[in-house]
Amino acid sequence: MAQGVMAIAEQRDGELRKISYEMVSEGRRLADGLGQSLTAVLLGSNIKSKAASLGQYGADKVLVADDPRLEKYTTDAYVSVLAQIVQATTPAILLMGASVQGKDLSARLSAKLGVGMAQDCTAFSIESGNLVAIRPVYAGKAYAKVGFSGDSLPQMATARPNVMAMNEPNPSKSCEIVDATFALKDEELKTKVLEAVKDQSGKVDLTEADKIISGGRGMKGPEGFKVLEDFAQVIGASVGASRSAVDAGWRSHTDQVGQTGKVVSPNLYIACGISGAIQHLAGMSTSKVIVAINKDPEAPIFQRADYGVVDDLFKIVPALTGEIKKYL
Repeated sequence: MAQGVMAIAEQRDGELRKISYEMVSEGRRLADGLGQSLTAVLLGSNIKSKAASLGQYGADKVLVADDPRLEKYTTDAYVSVLAQIVQATTPAILLMGASVQGKDLSARLSAKLGVGMAQDCTAFSIESGNLVAIRPVYAGKAYAKVGFSGDSLPQMATARPNVMAMNEPNPSKSCEIVDATFALKDEELKTKVLEAVKDQSGKVDLTEADKIISGGRGMKGPEGFKVLEDFAQVIGASVGASRSAVDAGWRSHTDQVGQTGKVVSPNLYIACGISGAIQHLAGMSTSKVIVAINKDPEAPIFQRADYGVVDDLFKIVPALTGEIKKYL
């Protein structure tokens, strides 16, 4: 009989990503609601030393799949190993993050397991012993409440990064760490990572940023983003961009926020010179606090903003930067 909650941790270069702790924290809440246990799964190479930290966030047990072929993420290897672990342990609920890696992995894993999946969710609950998920639809214009049929186990879902509340780590809490049993055959691996080209900027990935300030067509050109970079440095934020700014060649695609870019959920999102097209709103509408700065009082972004400033961003943003510097 399927029982318990399983959360898939995510690592990059041997370091656990923030989404891992969010999934374990949310998994703990769901497991407590069911009165069952929470198991975390960690894949990688020489990664076992990182498993204990998952226990501090609520995992009762951590299954570690340690193999040199799992050092770098590849869909073939990770799906094969996770499918074996899930089939052997039969959890009732399976959670993972809707990160770039998580979206790729979850789609293939759900197909291999033959179960349904709720993607990019913003809230979970337990009703009548089953998982219920809330997820945005129609580019964030509405939210769907998704349930699971009793014969589709595990009940599988991914959560949007930065949305689920993360527990405070408890250093005194320990967990059982177990080597996972799996068989990984070289002939199953159709892909191999030859080289990983890293971003040398040292910036926090937008999907994990706590504060983001983004610019759009109103920045007037690539040089306009200098005022945003200065402000971001003062408040410890990351700089994003709308699709129009990226298409114009003003910013890299890695900075694009939106339906065809990165979906973000920071505590603070400041939109500068961004009108608020549906594509962009779909990528940032779940931000905790949204501030819009735009000269056009009719810009759609003001309908989603918690705070709005109708004025020239090139006057407002430098003024904000100067005022905040006085208190640092």
